[in-house]
Amino acid sequence: MTDSPLATATAQILRAEQQPGQKPVIKTFFDEATFTASHVVHDPQTKTAAIIDSVLDYEASSGRTSHATAEQIVAYVKAEGLSVAWQLETHAHADHLSAAPWLQEQVGGKLGIGAAITHVQKVFGKIFNAGTQFARDGSQFDHLFHDGETFKIGALEAIALHVPGHTPADMAFIIGDAAFIGDTLFMPDYGTARADFPGGDARMLYRSIHRLLKLPCATRLFLCHDYKAPGRDTFAWETTVGAERAHNIHVHEGVTEDSFVQMRTTRDATLSLPTLIMPSVQINIRGGHMPEPEDNGVSYIKIPINTL
Repeated sequence: MTDSPLATATAQILRAEQQPGQKPVIKTFFDEATFTASHVVHDPQTKTAAIIDSVLDYEASSGRTSHATAEQIVAYVKAEGLSVAWQLETHAHADHLSAAPWLQEQVGGKLGIGAAITHVQKVFGKIFNAGTQFARDGSQFDHLFHDGETFKIGALEAIALHVPGHTPADMAFIIGDAAFIGDTLFMPDYGTARADFPGGDARMLYRSIHRLLKLPCATRLFLCHDYKAPGRDTFAWETTVGAERAHNIHVHEGVTEDSFVQMRTTRDATLSLPTLIMPSVQINIRGGHMPEPEDNGVSYIKIPINTL
Protein backbone atom coordinates (compact mmCIF):
# COMPACT_ATOMS: atom_id res chain seq x y z
CA MET A 1 0.00 0.00 0.00
CA THR A 2 1.32 3.46 -0.92
CA ASP A 3 1.99 5.86 1.92
CA SER A 4 0.29 8.85 0.29
CA PRO A 5 1.20 11.42 2.99
CA LEU A 6 4.85 10.34 2.79
CA ALA A 7 4.77 10.62 -0.99
CA THR A 8 3.30 14.11 -0.70
CA ALA A 9 5.98 15.10 1.82
CA THR A 10 8.72 13.73 -0.44
CA ALA A 11 7.43 15.64 -3.46
CA GLN A 12 7.25 18.82 -1.37
CA ILE A 13 10.84 18.42 -0.19
CA LEU A 14 12.12 17.82 -3.72
CA ARG A 15 10.32 20.93 -4.96
CA ALA A 16 11.79 22.98 -2.14
CA GLU A 17 15.30 21.74 -2.89
CA GLN A 18 14.91 23.01 -6.48
CA GLN A 19 13.25 26.32 -5.58
CA PRO A 20 15.20 28.56 -3.17
CA GLY A 21 12.02 30.46 -2.32
CA GLN A 22 10.53 27.29 -0.83
CA LYS A 23 13.34 26.86 1.70
CA PRO A 24 12.41 28.19 5.13
CA VAL A 25 14.62 30.38 7.28
CA ILE A 26 15.13 28.68 10.65
CA LYS A 27 16.36 30.13 13.93
CA THR A 28 16.80 27.81 16.92
CA PHE A 29 16.72 28.75 20.60
CA PHE A 30 18.26 26.15 22.89
CA ASP A 31 17.19 25.96 26.54
CA GLU A 32 20.00 24.17 28.36
CA ALA A 33 17.94 23.81 31.55
CA THR A 34 15.60 21.36 29.76
CA PHE A 35 17.88 20.49 26.80
CA THR A 36 15.11 21.69 24.48
CA ALA A 37 15.49 23.18 21.01
CA SER A 38 12.68 25.56 20.05
CA HIS A 39 12.53 26.59 16.43
CA VAL A 40 11.23 29.69 14.67
CA VAL A 41 10.69 28.92 11.00
CA HIS A 42 9.61 31.54 8.49
CA ASP A 43 8.91 32.11 4.84
CA PRO A 44 11.53 34.52 3.44
CA GLN A 45 9.02 35.90 0.92
CA THR A 46 6.13 36.83 3.18
CA LYS A 47 7.84 36.84 6.61
CA THR A 48 5.11 34.49 7.88
CA ALA A 49 6.35 32.28 10.71
CA ALA A 50 5.68 29.32 12.98
CA ILE A 51 7.10 28.77 16.45
CA ILE A 52 7.72 25.10 17.25
CA ASP A 53 8.06 23.53 20.74
CA SER A 54 8.48 26.66 22.85
CA VAL A 55 9.64 26.59 26.49
CA LEU A 56 8.13 28.26 29.57
CA ASP A 57 10.74 28.59 32.32
CA TYR A 58 9.70 26.71 35.47
CA GLU A 59 11.45 26.53 38.83
CA ALA A 60 10.45 23.22 40.39
CA SER A 61 11.46 24.13 43.93
CA SER A 62 9.18 27.16 44.09
CA GLY A 63 6.56 26.36 41.46
CA ARG A 64 7.25 29.71 39.79
CA THR A 65 7.13 30.34 36.05
CA SER A 66 8.96 33.01 34.06
CA HIS A 67 9.44 33.97 30.43
CA ALA A 68 13.14 34.69 29.88
CA THR A 69 13.52 31.91 27.30
CA ALA A 70 10.32 32.79 25.45
CA GLU A 71 11.22 36.49 25.52
CA GLN A 72 14.23 35.70 23.32
CA ILE A 73 11.83 34.30 20.73
CA VAL A 74 9.60 37.38 20.95
CA ALA A 75 12.61 39.66 20.50
CA TYR A 76 13.71 37.73 17.41
CA VAL A 77 10.22 37.71 15.88
CA LYS A 78 9.89 41.47 16.32
CA ALA A 79 13.44 42.25 15.14
CA GLU A 80 12.87 40.24 11.95
CA GLY A 81 9.41 41.72 11.36
CA LEU A 82 7.75 38.30 11.33
CA SER A 83 4.03 37.57 11.42
CA VAL A 84 3.39 34.43 13.48
CA ALA A 85 0.71 32.18 11.98
CA TRP A 86 1.26 29.06 14.08
CA GLN A 87 2.38 27.91 17.50
CA LEU A 88 3.11 24.23 16.83
CA GLU A 89 3.67 21.44 19.35
CA THR A 90 5.15 18.18 18.09
CA HIS A 91 3.61 16.41 21.13
CA ALA A 92 2.65 16.93 24.77
CA HIS A 93 6.12 17.25 26.27
CA ALA A 94 7.06 15.52 29.51
CA ASP A 95 10.26 17.49 30.13
CA HIS A 96 9.30 21.14 29.75
CA LEU A 97 6.27 23.40 29.94
CA SER A 98 5.00 24.96 26.74
CA ALA A 99 5.11 28.76 26.45
CA ALA A 100 2.60 28.75 23.58
CA PRO A 101 -0.28 30.57 25.37
CA TRP A 102 2.04 33.34 26.56
CA LEU A 103 3.60 33.61 23.10
CA GLN A 104 0.14 33.83 21.56
CA GLU A 105 -0.51 36.87 23.75
CA GLN A 106 2.74 38.47 22.61
CA VAL A 107 2.93 37.63 18.90
CA GLY A 108 -0.19 35.64 17.97
CA GLY A 109 -0.51 32.40 16.04
CA LYS A 110 -2.92 29.46 16.18
CA LEU A 111 -1.96 26.64 18.54
CA GLY A 112 -1.73 23.29 16.76
CA ILE A 113 -0.94 19.71 17.80
CA GLY A 114 -1.63 16.20 16.54
CA ALA A 115 -5.22 14.96 16.74
CA ALA A 116 -4.19 11.98 18.87
CA ILE A 117 -3.67 14.42 21.77
CA THR A 118 -7.18 13.35 22.80
CA HIS A 119 -5.81 9.88 23.58
CA VAL A 120 -3.01 11.39 25.67
CA GLN A 121 -5.55 13.57 27.48
CA LYS A 122 -7.66 10.55 28.33
CA VAL A 123 -4.68 8.54 29.64
CA PHE A 124 -3.19 11.32 31.75
CA GLY A 125 -6.54 12.78 32.71
CA LYS A 126 -7.18 9.48 34.46
CA ILE A 127 -3.68 9.25 35.97
CA PHE A 128 -3.99 12.75 37.45
CA ASN A 129 -7.67 12.32 38.33
CA ALA A 130 -8.37 15.59 36.50
CA GLY A 131 -12.15 15.37 36.90
CA THR A 132 -14.97 16.11 34.51
CA GLN A 133 -14.01 19.79 34.28
CA PHE A 134 -10.94 18.77 32.24
CA ALA A 135 -12.03 18.39 28.61
CA ARG A 136 -10.46 15.44 26.82
CA ASP A 137 -11.49 16.49 23.30
CA GLY A 138 -8.49 18.61 22.32
CA SER A 139 -10.52 21.80 22.63
CA GLN A 140 -7.64 23.52 24.48
CA PHE A 141 -5.93 23.76 21.08
CA ASP A 142 -6.93 25.87 18.08
CA HIS A 143 -6.27 23.10 15.56
CA LEU A 144 -5.75 19.33 15.65
CA PHE A 145 -3.59 18.04 12.79
CA HIS A 146 -4.32 14.71 11.09
CA ASP A 147 -1.83 12.55 9.26
CA GLY A 148 -1.15 13.91 5.79
CA GLU A 149 -2.83 17.26 6.40
CA THR A 150 -1.29 20.01 4.29
CA PHE A 151 -1.12 23.67 5.21
CA LYS A 152 0.83 26.82 4.38
CA ILE A 153 3.17 29.12 6.25
CA GLY A 154 3.05 32.09 3.96
CA ALA A 155 4.11 30.71 0.59
CA LEU A 156 5.85 27.70 2.13
CA GLU A 157 4.27 24.28 1.69
CA ALA A 158 3.87 22.23 4.86
CA ILE A 159 2.50 18.82 5.79
CA ALA A 160 1.92 17.03 9.10
CA LEU A 161 2.95 13.38 9.49
CA HIS A 162 1.80 11.25 12.42
CA VAL A 163 4.85 9.55 13.99
CA PRO A 164 3.67 7.87 17.21
CA GLY A 165 5.77 5.72 19.53
CA HIS A 166 7.34 8.14 21.97
CA THR A 167 3.76 9.20 22.69
CA PRO A 168 0.59 8.37 20.75
CA ALA A 169 0.28 11.96 19.50
CA ASP A 170 3.72 12.76 18.08
CA MET A 171 3.66 14.70 14.82
CA ALA A 172 6.45 15.68 12.45
CA PHE A 173 5.90 18.96 10.63
CA ILE A 174 7.56 19.06 7.21
CA ILE A 175 7.97 22.69 6.14
CA GLY A 176 9.60 23.23 2.77
CA ASP A 177 12.72 21.02 2.80
CA ALA A 178 12.95 20.86 6.61
CA ALA A 179 11.36 18.35 8.98
CA PHE A 180 10.68 19.18 12.61
CA ILE A 181 10.47 15.73 14.15
CA GLY A 182 10.04 16.28 17.88
CA ASP A 183 11.08 13.36 20.08
CA THR A 184 11.52 10.58 17.54
CA LEU A 185 15.21 10.79 16.68
CA PHE A 186 18.12 12.52 18.40
CA MET A 187 21.50 13.32 16.84
CA PRO A 188 23.03 10.19 15.25
CA ASP A 189 25.56 9.81 18.07
CA TYR A 190 22.80 9.86 20.73
CA GLY A 191 20.13 7.66 19.18
CA THR A 192 16.38 7.70 19.68
CA ALA A 193 13.68 8.81 22.10
CA ARG A 194 12.35 6.65 24.91
CA ALA A 195 9.06 4.80 24.46
CA ASP A 196 8.06 3.84 27.99
CA PHE A 197 5.67 6.64 28.94
CA PRO A 198 1.97 5.70 29.19
CA GLY A 199 0.81 5.14 25.62
CA GLY A 200 4.36 4.79 24.28
CA ASP A 201 5.34 1.84 22.09
CA ALA A 202 8.88 0.93 20.98
CA ARG A 203 7.69 -1.07 17.98
CA MET A 204 5.53 1.82 16.82
CA LEU A 205 8.46 4.19 17.34
CA TYR A 206 10.68 2.07 15.10
CA ARG A 207 8.06 2.16 12.34
CA SER A 208 7.57 5.91 12.70
CA ILE A 209 11.32 6.50 12.53
CA HIS A 210 11.58 4.40 9.39
CA ARG A 211 8.72 6.34 7.88
CA LEU A 212 10.77 9.52 8.37
CA LEU A 213 13.94 7.84 7.08
CA LYS A 214 12.20 7.22 3.75
CA LEU A 215 12.29 10.95 3.09
CA PRO A 216 15.03 12.20 0.71
CA CYS A 217 18.56 11.88 2.10
CA ALA A 218 19.20 15.63 2.06
CA THR A 219 16.10 16.42 4.10
CA ARG A 220 17.08 18.65 7.01
CA LEU A 221 15.94 17.25 10.36
CA PHE A 222 15.43 19.61 13.30
CA LEU A 223 15.27 17.90 16.67
CA CYS A 224 13.49 18.86 19.89
CA HIS A 225 16.29 17.83 22.27
CA ASP A 226 20.00 17.24 22.56
CA TYR A 227 21.97 15.92 25.54
CA LYS A 228 25.52 15.91 24.12
CA ALA A 229 26.61 12.35 23.46
CA PRO A 230 29.78 11.16 25.23
CA GLY A 231 32.78 12.72 23.53
CA ARG A 232 30.84 15.64 22.04
CA ASP A 233 31.32 19.02 23.74
CA THR A 234 28.66 21.10 21.98
CA PHE A 235 24.90 20.87 21.70
CA ALA A 236 23.44 20.10 18.27
CA TRP A 237 19.90 19.89 16.92
CA GLU A 238 20.17 19.72 13.12
CA THR A 239 21.03 16.65 11.05
CA THR A 240 19.82 14.96 7.86
CA VAL A 241 17.93 11.85 6.88
CA GLY A 242 21.08 10.52 5.22
CA ALA A 243 23.17 10.99 8.36
CA GLU A 244 20.58 9.25 10.50
CA ARG A 245 20.29 6.32 8.09
CA ALA A 246 24.03 5.80 8.04
CA HIS A 247 25.09 6.63 11.58
CA ASN A 248 22.26 6.62 14.13
CA ILE A 249 23.54 4.36 16.90
CA HIS A 250 20.09 2.85 17.50
CA VAL A 251 18.44 2.66 14.06
CA HIS A 252 21.08 2.84 11.36
CA GLU A 253 20.55 0.78 8.24
CA GLY A 254 20.54 -2.91 9.05
CA VAL A 255 19.01 -2.65 12.55
CA THR A 256 15.91 -4.86 12.65
CA GLU A 257 12.65 -3.99 14.32
CA ASP A 258 12.96 -6.77 16.88
CA SER A 259 16.50 -5.83 17.86
CA PHE A 260 15.51 -2.19 18.19
CA VAL A 261 12.51 -3.05 20.39
CA GLN A 262 14.71 -5.21 22.63
CA MET A 263 17.34 -2.45 22.91
CA ARG A 264 14.81 0.32 23.50
CA THR A 265 12.83 -1.66 26.08
CA THR A 266 15.96 -2.69 27.99
CA ARG A 267 17.38 0.84 27.93
CA ASP A 268 14.11 2.50 28.93
CA ALA A 269 13.87 0.27 32.01
CA THR A 270 17.05 1.93 33.34
CA LEU A 271 15.88 5.54 32.84
CA SER A 272 14.48 7.80 35.52
CA LEU A 273 11.40 9.86 34.75
CA PRO A 274 12.08 13.40 33.53
CA THR A 275 12.47 15.88 36.37
CA LEU A 276 9.56 18.04 35.21
CA ILE A 277 7.17 15.32 34.06
CA MET A 278 4.52 16.09 36.71
CA PRO A 279 4.01 19.77 35.93
CA SER A 280 4.84 19.42 32.23
CA VAL A 281 2.27 16.80 31.32
CA GLN A 282 -0.53 18.33 33.39
CA ILE A 283 0.00 21.72 31.75
CA ASN A 284 0.83 20.62 28.22
CA ILE A 285 -2.27 18.43 27.82
CA ARG A 286 -4.14 21.66 28.57
CA GLY A 287 -2.44 23.41 25.66
CA GLY A 288 0.10 25.07 27.95
CA HIS A 289 -2.52 26.53 30.27
CA MET A 290 -2.37 26.10 34.02
CA PRO A 291 -4.98 23.94 35.78
CA GLU A 292 -8.11 25.85 36.78
CA PRO A 293 -7.47 27.86 39.97
CA GLU A 294 -9.05 26.51 43.13
CA ASP A 295 -11.31 28.57 45.39
CA ASN A 296 -8.31 30.50 46.74
CA GLY A 297 -7.36 31.62 43.22
CA VAL A 298 -4.24 29.42 43.04
CA SER A 299 -3.50 26.72 40.46
CA TYR A 300 -2.07 23.43 41.72
CA ILE A 301 -0.05 20.58 40.23
CA LYS A 302 -0.94 17.08 41.44
CA ILE A 303 1.68 14.43 42.19
CA PRO A 304 0.23 10.91 42.13
CA ILE A 305 1.94 8.66 44.65
CA ASN A 306 3.31 5.26 43.51
CA THR A 307 1.55 5.54 40.14
CA LEU A 308 4.12 6.41 37.44
